[in-house]
Amino acid sequence: MTTRRTFLKLGVGGAMALAAGGALYRGLQQGAPRRFSLDPAGREFLTAVVPVLLGPVVTAPGDVAATVQRVQAAIAGLPLAAQAELQDLFGLLALAPARRLLTGLPAWRDATPAQLQTFLQDWRLHRFAKLRSAYQALHDLVIGSWYADPASWQAIGYPGPIKGLA
Repeated sequence: MTTRRTFLKLGVGGAMALAAGGALYRGLQQGAPRRFSLDPAGREFLTAVVPVLLGPVVTAPGDVAATVQRVQAAIAGLPLAAQAELQDLFGLLALAPARRLLTGLPAWRDATPAQLQTFLQDWRLHRFAKLRSAYQALHDLVIGSWYADPASWQAIGYPGPIKGLA
């Protein structure tokens, strides 16, 4: 039988292990921030959340893949420090224990749209500012990347920039 004291010891031990793992990860990162690279785990994550963030505007089969590519391009245009923070976020969400702890989801490919919506809503309203800012970054990158494509302008009735003014 697990006592409250044992449970607390395990909780503190787990928190210390996560902190040590994070410190080790940071220690292995050397020098100046590196450019963001979208690995297969990051691509899987974005492929799962893009349709949930965009909702019914995603209609064509290639919409999600094209948006993922535009998100990658948008991240590449950010300052290196911001790219490093996003690389850390994507790396953290690729680790099963961290993903489970932060999102409650075992794997991105197995998550239902309702589960993804719940996780995103939890982050949007979370009491920790870091998770709220992570949600905002994901939201802004996905929504901005979608509407940066002229093909998506018609859905919102935007005729495009005024021609002849330059």
